[in-house]
Amino acid sequence: MSDAISFLSPRADVLARRAEIVADLTDLLPPECLVHEARELVPFETDAFVSYRRLPLAVALPRTTAEVSAVMRYCHRYGIPVVPRGAGTSLSGGAIPQEDAVVLGLSKMNSILEIDLPNRVAVVQAGVTNLNISESVSADGFFYAPDPSSQLACTIGGNIGMNSGGAHCLKYGVTTNNLLGVMMVLVDGTVIELGGKALDAAGYDLLGLVCGHEGQLGIVTEATVRLIAKPEGARPVLFGFESSEEAGACVADVIAAGIIPVAIEFMDKPTIEICEAFAHAGYPLDVGALLIVEVEGSEAEMDAALKDIVEIARRHAVKTVRECQSATEAALIWKGRKSAFGATGRIADYICMDGTVPLSQLSHVLKRTAEIVDHYGLRVANVFHAGDGNMHPLILFNANDPEDAARAEAAGNDILRLCVDAGGCLTGEHGVGIEKRDLMRHQYSEADLAQQMAARAAFDPGWLLNPSKVFPLEGRPAA
Repeated sequence: MSDAISFLSPRADVLARRAEIVADLTDLLPPECLVHEARELVPFETDAFVSYRRLPLAVALPRTTAEVSAVMRYCHRYGIPVVPRGAGTSLSGGAIPQEDAVVLGLSKMNSILEIDLPNRVAVVQAGVTNLNISESVSADGFFYAPDPSSQLACTIGGNIGMNSGGAHCLKYGVTTNNLLGVMMVLVDGTVIELGGKALDAAGYDLLGLVCGHEGQLGIVTEATVRLIAKPEGARPVLFGFESSEEAGACVADVIAAGIIPVAIEFMDKPTIEICEAFAHAGYPLDVGALLIVEVEGSEAEMDAALKDIVEIARRHAVKTVRECQSATEAALIWKGRKSAFGATGRIADYICMDGTVPLSQLSHVLKRTAEIVDHYGLRVANVFHAGDGNMHPLILFNANDPEDAARAEAAGNDILRLCVDAGGCLTGEHGVGIEKRDLMRHQYSEADLAQQMAARAAFDPGWLLNPSKVFPLEGRPAA
């Protein structure tokens, strides 16, 4: 792709001291926790936003909070930028490094430290995968609610950085609603703790500020997260519609009626065909759009909720209503949905967008999205968390064609502007990263941005943490 998105110029004094910096880091970390040879740095040059890449100066892989603190203290002393990295699944370029930066990866901090069922919490290191938490408490009848599609690989540290969501967050909330506390290393190496096992912590809600900070306020090394009891039962149902607009209008009416299913997931026709060919989930192929609606509770509660949802769907000319009949069928339905991104990658390169819109605007935004992508001569596959309006249009293009790639990026920017203009925002769960950084002025006034940057600078006055991300490069306060 084109180099349309710029990075800060590397600090010449840091580049000049590279050999010395590597030697100093070697004294702070054991050999297996430091990567500095050029060929070994390649896996860290980008994340899931693969259109841009930079080789870092070095990669530190600490095992403990104390080692994270030592690295941060050293980098702060010598003015070395630091780019935090979880599993590298960021779709907005949040973990892409720069040439003068030390990547601080948390993959070795992957232990579950405590399961406290009486208090319904788990204490985990930041490198624990999202799915591992639920698997660790499943036998006891609990789970961790936020479930991004990448939950097999993505880690809690990254989830906190981006305030990740997932299919089941319509009812249970996103990461910030399920996070009770963190241990965090500040830019100068100071270790602090925010929140804890209590449901409400004293003082300012700094935890709310930290969740979604995109690695710019500190390095989260441990997290205390909420565990939720499994429901008595759960039942996903497939609803097929003639068009995306009808499906979007149905979603808006379900929520407006005060019905809150566990999940409402949307797929348009291209996505249905892609996912069905991959997962063989039993999706209907004769519809223009599909909703996966999951309800939970007792049999009577699920029947009552579904009766109301079906009545609403009929007002929107629903063509297919198919209830799952077994646990195996339910697993297949969700396998198809959670495989959408990977399955799409089998047929084309794509950019995955992440705008959020009010539910009343879903039909309008879906229609305009199709028109925008068609204007650029490209194709789009829509799959997203419809219940909270978190859209994920996948813009298909040929990454080996620079002009095609530039058109895809331009189409994506137009879609994000559309989301803001419709009363929504630039991101629901993927973060701003570099992808949406230069669109921040479309959503925020200069006064809004100045206030946000002032809060960021209170934690990191020198702008050493993930410095090229989130905020436009022009107009930043002097470090």
